[in-house]
Amino acid sequence: MKVENRTFVVSGGSSGLGLATVHDLLAQNAYVAIIDRSPPPGSINTPKNVKYFETDITVLDQVAAAVKGSVEWASSTKAPLGGVINCAGVGTAAKIVDAHGKAHNLELWEFTLAVNLTGSFNLTRLVLEHLIKVEPEAGADGERGVVIFVASAAAFEGQPGQTAYSATKGALCSMTLPMARDLSRHNIRVATIAPGVFDSSMTANFPAKTRRSLENEGIVYPRRFGQPYEFAKTVMWILDCPYVNGETIRLSGGGRLPGKL
Repeated sequence: MKVENRTFVVSGGSSGLGLATVHDLLAQNAYVAIIDRSPPPGSINTPKNVKYFETDITVLDQVAAAVKGSVEWASSTKAPLGGVINCAGVGTAAKIVDAHGKAHNLELWEFTLAVNLTGSFNLTRLVLEHLIKVEPEAGADGERGVVIFVASAAAFEGQPGQTAYSATKGALCSMTLPMARDLSRHNIRVATIAPGVFDSSMTANFPAKTRRSLENEGIVYPRRFGQPYEFAKTVMWILDCPYVNGETIRLSGGGRLPGKL
């Protein structure tokens, strides 16, 4: 799918992997509606190609308002919707029973699901109401758009304390194929990226020992954390290649999370 002069809704687009994706989209002359609690850096908040909607992804009314605003903006710029990229997420950690014998906090469980799973689901379903009405691209495929979810290596090799986090990321992987099948009649593709360990706000506070352990034992090659630009390049490949559909793509340097750090 050509991204030039198309509008993409990017949650979590103000920082980290989402911001890197926004940069690559803008480099291809796309329009980007950023859905985030925090505004994007001033360097990319240009009047023409970027529209920011302050949004708490866990609040349905705010998500609905952001989608409505994005659709109206796309109409005014004559840059039709091209898809939704769900980069908003939160990393949480709690063992199912802690060292004091206390069960996993229910509020933490519900918060993790609200951001990582329900937030992505709500944003996607509301954008899709409009995306299915977009004029198909010229050509045999007649593509309308793309949905991208962001899972994690923890969907497959969750570590101690990642029960809630892994549940949300595994659910995103499980949604991918049935949603792609649902949307096939509308010529809309669905794919999920499952990053391994990447430099981000979630990993910035890792102890040096943990970081060395992951780099030296958990990652095959290259033995380093992934960089946001590498995630963004994967997003752009998915958008560009029409045969990528219904798949979860691991982006890990061949790494697998160990059972314990």
